[in-house]
Amino acid sequence: MSRNGSIGVGLLGLGVVGSQVARVLLEKSERIAQQVGRQVTLRRILVRDRSKARDPLVPRSLLTVKASEVLEDPAVGVVVEVMGGEQPALDYLRRALSSGRHAVTANKEVMAKHGPELIALAEEAGVHLTYEASVGGGIPIIGALRNDLLANEVTSLHAIINGTTNYILTKMAQEGLAFETALGQAQALGYAEADPANDVEGLDAAFKLAILASLAFHTQVRGHEVYREGIARLTARDFQYARELGYTIKLLAIASRTDDALLLRVHPSMVPLGHLLAKVDGVFNAIEIQGDLVGQVVFHGQGAGALPTSSAVAGDILEVARSIASGRRPVRSGILNSRLRILPVEEMVTQYYARLTVTDRAGVLAQIARTLGDLNISIASVIQKNADPTTQTAEIVIMTHPAQEASVQQAVRQARALDVVREVGSLIRVEHWS
Repeated sequence: MSRNGSIGVGLLGLGVVGSQVARVLLEKSERIAQQVGRQVTLRRILVRDRSKARDPLVPRSLLTVKASEVLEDPAVGVVVEVMGGEQPALDYLRRALSSGRHAVTANKEVMAKHGPELIALAEEAGVHLTYEASVGGGIPIIGALRNDLLANEVTSLHAIINGTTNYILTKMAQEGLAFETALGQAQALGYAEADPANDVEGLDAAFKLAILASLAFHTQVRGHEVYREGIARLTARDFQYARELGYTIKLLAIASRTDDALLLRVHPSMVPLGHLLAKVDGVFNAIEIQGDLVGQVVFHGQGAGALPTSSAVAGDILEVARSIASGRRPVRSGILNSRLRILPVEEMVTQYYARLTVTDRAGVLAQIARTLGDLNISIASVIQKNADPTTQTAEIVIMTHPAQEASVQQAVRQARALDVVREVGSLIRVEHWS
């Protein structure tokens, strides 16, 4: 798997990120060799279409449309997967690890769904599997959880880990844009895909939270176990009212531990304006971790894009290459051993913001208050907004005291059935933590 003492790299994918990784390996070859102590050589690159125009820096002789020419090349000791998607990336990673090759991946979906299997496969084969770029782009969060914070008992994790949604929410908060308008701008700038569902529905963030929670809490978490809600129902008025109440709205990924259980959720959250995460704008990401030894630490940086993501991928390649050069065997991961149970979101207790359109007449608040009171939900404040004499309706904003999710959801269903309630426009959880 080496030739003339060099460490051979096979690249699966030559898209935006793959092209930048190839450029780093080719342009910085001398510097990388100095860092590693041996030459690191790009041997083969898997592409879908060999005839497509490519970066002129990448020699066409390296390109192949056959995965076997990468995965079975005896000169390739490190396989780097930057294709995205579950298949065929998962199959290629399995083949690479089973054949005794080290693997680097940026694939959040594969690691969220199949991470434990691939980690076990790597350990059985005695090879490295690294995946720093799967969460947070250039933010070095995976390595921190696997190494620097390993001695900590982590109690909570609050994160903004999807740059697309954070850009959209920032535009809605700062410029009063409608969701569709802000999404259109994100697509025009290349921050959002033509089909933005994975981002705006919270699936991307749920995959990333599953990876982070597995590492932070030393247990097995899969993407489907994370409760998620998207951002499409939010309106400019919600941001206006949030600001008046002292908050902004972010799509938060939250993992918290209580005794032997974890609560995992991704959804729009009202964050106090003074909090650090409230100030994370645009396409930036941030991850805040609370540990028993380190206290509160925050990782902040660009969460997506070719340059930051290629930084993480290249860093993993160098880490693996240095281990090969020094003859250092991979350290066992040590995760997935605490077997924490996953709490249903219905057991969560927090505060809530609700925006309702109601009939503008006497007695409306009394009916709504009775509905909430019967379910043991206490009202902290009620503000009337935007009365419309034409439709004889008014908009009211209710802030609750801490209440159980199951009770609040039942209250929403009952409120919608009241003849005085025209619409329950938004229900947003209000987060307070140190």
